[in-house]
Amino acid sequence: MIIGVLREIKNNENRVALTPPGVHALKKEGHRVLVETTAGRGSGLEDEDYTSMGAEITDSAEQIFREAELVLKVKEPLPSEYNMLRDYQIIFTYLHLAMEKELTRVLLDKKITAVAYETIQLDDGRLPLLIPMSEIAGKMAVQIGAHYLEEPQGGRGVLLGGTPGVPPANVVIIGAGTSGTNAARVALGMGANVILLDINIDRLRYVDETFGGRVQTMASNPYNIARAVETADLLIGAVLITGAKAPVLVSEDMVKTMKPGSVIIDLAVDQGGCIATIDRITTHSNPVYIKHGVIHYAVGNMPGAVPFSSTFALTNATLPYVLDISRFGYRVAAMKNRALAQGYNVCKGQITYEAVAEAHGLPYQPLEDVLELKKFLKM
Repeated sequence: MIIGVLREIKNNENRVALTPPGVHALKKEGHRVLVETTAGRGSGLEDEDYTSMGAEITDSAEQIFREAELVLKVKEPLPSEYNMLRDYQIIFTYLHLAMEKELTRVLLDKKITAVAYETIQLDDGRLPLLIPMSEIAGKMAVQIGAHYLEEPQGGRGVLLGGTPGVPPANVVIIGAGTSGTNAARVALGMGANVILLDINIDRLRYVDETFGGRVQTMASNPYNIARAVETADLLIGAVLITGAKAPVLVSEDMVKTMKPGSVIIDLAVDQGGCIATIDRITTHSNPVYIKHGVIHYAVGNMPGAVPFSSTFALTNATLPYVLDISRFGYRVAAMKNRALAQGYNVCKGQITYEAVAEAHGLPYQPLEDVLELKKFLKM
């Protein structure tokens, strides 16, 4: 198979979808790997690192789209790339299609097999390609929040961990999943008061045991959310429904009760956000805006700011699935690997992930029907 690795073009996205060891693994199985020049530079990887493992370097994204059967990216294709997508190609990347109706239609029209990192799901419910980035985003959220609480950044001038005789900041986290618990861990380490809300009482019990009761846990409901938000110096939204739009849990009226100069960071912004006043996705070069006196940080690719760490964390997780697709082809790979099959959002002109179809009011077709797996198994 011919596999292409593109240089990311999203604002300040410095991650890359394959590392030189990944090239080595693919070349060992007889595949051809095309890498766009300087694709890895933001992650500390030079073209020579790739060629030493057998990759071919090209300065043309068009060539990669034209020749590659499997295209590897970190973030979704952007409008400038739509015309380069080739019919029946395989795209493997973060897609977040529930918020990308135009891209969804492009993928459908070109009958592309679009495999989303974020919806690959193990039988126990874990999301192996989302977990490493959620860990990083959760940790980053607290350090970014601490920065924007500083007065020169427009914040309240509050030190997250306080100081003797002065109380620490209140950090409120909605969602006790991977990103939320990692945010809590860093916030505790910096000395903040931490409140963590979730609808899953068993998950709250886990948090309580893990952090030795140092995190205040609350059942997530409108009343408790409103009480917690009013006290927050830093509010972190960390709610995820796999492949679907995030539910809006913090209303605009709740945001109006926050103190001027407090900070909101919504880690669910790629999926629409769980805070009502997060009404746009921002970029690393222009990351914040102010609404009702509150600083809103809504960058959709936060881990792109720490590309060395995030590239290796991501590609360690993605490579086994890349090997499956390249080794068996997209149909047999889906049949052999149930977790990978959950990642197929669009295939052969059909939406094969139900939450994406629901988000856009479009028809849904089960993957096994689209791939005719029952018929294939009888052959």
